[in-house]
Amino acid sequence: MDHCILRSTHLFPRSPPYSSSSSRSLLRAQTTKHAQGITFTSASDPDGHNDEKLLTLLKSRKTEEAWAAYRNSPRLPNPTCLSRLVAQLAYQDSPAAFTRAQSIVRRLRNESQLHRLDANSLGLLAVFAAKRGATLYATSVIKSMLKSNYLPHVKAWSAVVSRLASSPDDGPAEAIRLFTSVTRRVRSLNANPSLVADSRPDTAAFNAVLNACANVGDTKRFVQLFEEMPDFKAEPDVLTYNVMIKLCARVGRKELIVFVLEKMINVGITPCVTTMNSLVAAYVGFGDLESAEKMIQALRDGKRDLCYILRDRKSEDPEKNDDVLDKFVGKTDGEPPLLPKTYSPDSRMYTTLMKGYMKQDRVSDVVQTLEAMRGEGAGSHPDHVTYTTVITALVKAGSIDRARYVLTEMSRVGIPANRITYNVLLKGYCQQFQVQKAKELVQEMVEDAGIELDVVSYNILIDGCIQVDDTAGALAFFNQMREKGIAPSKVSYTTLMKAFAVSGQPKMAQKVFDEMLKDPRVKADLAAWNMLIEGYCRLGLVDEAKQIIENMKEHGFYPNVSTYGSLANGIAAARKPGEALLLWNEVKERCYQNKADGVPSSLLPPIKPDEGLLDSLADVCVRAAFFQKALEIVVCMEENGIAPNKTKFKRIYVEMHARMFTSKHASRARQERRKERKRAAEAFKFWLGLPNSYYGSEWRLEPAEDYAVDSI
Repeated sequence: MDHCILRSTHLFPRSPPYSSSSSRSLLRAQTTKHAQGITFTSASDPDGHNDEKLLTLLKSRKTEEAWAAYRNSPRLPNPTCLSRLVAQLAYQDSPAAFTRAQSIVRRLRNESQLHRLDANSLGLLAVFAAKRGATLYATSVIKSMLKSNYLPHVKAWSAVVSRLASSPDDGPAEAIRLFTSVTRRVRSLNANPSLVADSRPDTAAFNAVLNACANVGDTKRFVQLFEEMPDFKAEPDVLTYNVMIKLCARVGRKELIVFVLEKMINVGITPCVTTMNSLVAAYVGFGDLESAEKMIQALRDGKRDLCYILRDRKSEDPEKNDDVLDKFVGKTDGEPPLLPKTYSPDSRMYTTLMKGYMKQDRVSDVVQTLEAMRGEGAGSHPDHVTYTTVITALVKAGSIDRARYVLTEMSRVGIPANRITYNVLLKGYCQQFQVQKAKELVQEMVEDAGIELDVVSYNILIDGCIQVDDTAGALAFFNQMREKGIAPSKVSYTTLMKAFAVSGQPKMAQKVFDEMLKDPRVKADLAAWNMLIEGYCRLGLVDEAKQIIENMKEHGFYPNVSTYGSLANGIAAARKPGEALLLWNEVKERCYQNKADGVPSSLLPPIKPDEGLLDSLADVCVRAAFFQKALEIVVCMEENGIAPNKTKFKRIYVEMHARMFTSKHASRARQERRKERKRAAEAFKFWLGLPNSYYGSEWRLEPAEDYAVDSI
């Protein structure tokens, strides 16, 4: 599918801004013209016979025949036919229909005829794309409509905002930007209410953008948007307050959660079961399972004083106080309100609690909760999510056979397992290196349960093959996934890169990485670059790895500890101690850059080194007899709470350098040149606890940030 055809091209030619009255009239004329269904006759088809035939098929909802007629016609249909065809394809809601709708847009773009599509068809296309998961495409459609002086219907643009709010990476931030763009345009046209009536944000639109704010923990923007709701006559509803609970959980304000519930009740909004689920999920997220248990028990007992119970459980954390959120939620010491009605815990609440038990490795509590649910009412009976949670807990505990038995029990009690359930078991088998059993489970999954593998399934199988050094098997699953039309994810690419990197095939890893860069559906991140670098470093190809690092910087990514760790291992494999000195100087600069007068000495952000990186660098320096640098590194290790492996370094010194500086026939000039190195060696021996000559204040280890760069 062409997911990014609108990335650099607007859907319509840019029109004058809305500030002029003529442009407003143009928009009004466009909207009216399409609404009235005026039929335009193509200049290349004077009699309009083909258009009339196509329009008749479309009016009869014969979309397949209409599509065939469109495909067989060498001429472009008129705007009404094109708009109706795109709209009806959107209503079909299938991958094939989406591809067809995209092909129409692509053709119109290539022929500079995109203006033939009306706002209604474009809005439906955006909703269609969002439902299909093509969020980038849907966003491009809405943005292009705005740039072309079309106001999308609120149902269309809010659906895209909602999808973006739940997307990974910068999706929530993009949702906030898109919401702002639309509302800014709506505000600019407030003088003509009829023109913006269908585009004004409603409660659902605000809930979508508030959810985006909650997902990124932006309390200031959340409060600002909430306070804008009256401007558009949008009333907060129960979902709005559910999202508010989510925000408090996201920013670590556990003590405010109960006050959101109280505020909700005080303004006359009746909490729903989802509200109760949100509360349980919030406490479980904080690891406060006791509060979650008390809440569920109170609901089981039919109590309505839940606010009082949760107030009693709250804990203040002054360090996390946020004046904006405190004032907005409105903490109070008054009498807590009662719930307007009683609620019974459902399977979702129990399952959420079970997930909390699972995170704390309380497997027995997970199993006991499952047994208790079987004795509850119909609404609390375990469902497929509950069983999947139990299977996940057992897999995490290493009890794969018990997990397999639970899957069998699901079938016995008539609860069908879904793809997620099978994926959990697949991962369990692969983690225990039982790839053959995983393949047998795949066969059962496809043939018996009728469930096809998805990208997550294939990622698990690819990783499982890597665990048993089966690179060919990993590549076979990757190719099989693409043959079935399943788009690889970022994990798919990086996992396959890992297979080639581990097996010593960096050029194959490079090919996979290049494919990833070409795929518009995924975005190469630092982990992908690091995987590629590791592939070359494993073979000691330091120069190639350094070139990739330069390319990585050009793409806006900075080396991190993992990058440097791979490079250090590559330097050790290549036996290039001079490269180790250069790498240590860069690492040292980034470790200490903000400690000297608060002025950064590098354009790169600071890092906190780990044991693997520093140990590798120290190892190379000790083996190369760079003892002053080795001492710098071990000081850095100790400053970062890392205990250097003295036993290893002592063994290396004894094996490689015990007879250093023993020659009595060296010239005086040579003896002078190596005097400083000898003092460094004696200092290193002193640090190791080996016999050493006395040395005083003439040799000392300077503060790390003051070291000059050694000459190599």
